[in-house]
Amino acid sequence: MTELHVRKMDFAFADYDVPFLWNPQNPAFSSMANAVSFLAIGFEKMIVQLINQAKPQITEPEVAEEADAFMRQEGQHSTAHRQHVKGLIRRYPGLQQTLDAVIREFDELTASTPVKYRLAYTADLEATFTPVFKLMLDNDSTLFAPGDDRVASLFIWHFVEEVEHRSSALIIFNSVVNSELYRMRVAPSVFRHVLRVIRVACAGFNEHVPLEDRQVDALSMFASYRNQQTLRRLLPGLRPADNGTMPRAFDDLGLKEQLVALGGIIRSQTPGHNPAHEKLPDLAGEWFRRYDEGYDVTRWYTADSVSS
Repeated sequence: MTELHVRKMDFAFADYDVPFLWNPQNPAFSSMANAVSFLAIGFEKMIVQLINQAKPQITEPEVAEEADAFMRQEGQHSTAHRQHVKGLIRRYPGLQQTLDAVIREFDELTASTPVKYRLAYTADLEATFTPVFKLMLDNDSTLFAPGDDRVASLFIWHFVEEVEHRSSALIIFNSVVNSELYRMRVAPSVFRHVLRVIRVACAGFNEHVPLEDRQVDALSMFASYRNQQTLRRLLPGLRPADNGTMPRAFDDLGLKEQLVALGGIIRSQTPGHNPAHEKLPDLAGEWFRRYDEGYDVTRWYTADSVSS
């Protein structure tokens, strides 16, 4: 029997404007997280279609139950991120083009690749989430707490549920495909696609969100882009793009923590990797406890002050 729970959330993004720069203390992280919202909509739409296509090939009842709960959790994530992005589009209508382009990338992937490839895609990407999101959740006091509580609470909920279903995609992949060699072989193309989609989102931010609202060059999260712009400054006759400053989202985090997360990402792609054995963020356990106690997790940082 699956241990996953499907939780429906309403973060009230329609109640008032959704700022692009939702954490003013870290514009680079604000931009990166916004790109995750756009990616999530396309990726999770693909997952729902994928699981429905894969169901006839899942013969074990417990795996079928896990797949259904996994799909429904991802469906809830997509719905919430759509509300977040809808709020951004209200303020910056051109971002509708960006959202359409991101969704189109995943629609084309669904149309052009077999089920086994997309199962491997999902397993490979989902395997990286626990170490990455642990890094973020372990530093919530600087990455999330200073920001718009609706947006912060959306990402905290999403990330702790990714931790909750950290093994689901690999369980489904192993049930249907069961080839570590295939999963490793396609991993480079998987991550090339992920980075391409994120670049589409970030380029859209640069195009449609005024610099005074985003403060940073949204493409600066890519090291290759930062290096290219640095080179353009050094070579005579070439001008760098004038899209804002280029900090990194994690500049204020400890180097050791970042290296631990990087090691977890690399480990997640190796044969025999079991996400169930990953070290989990303390905040995830606290979130599940408070949710079960009836705390308003859609206002993670401000619910107490509102109710008092």
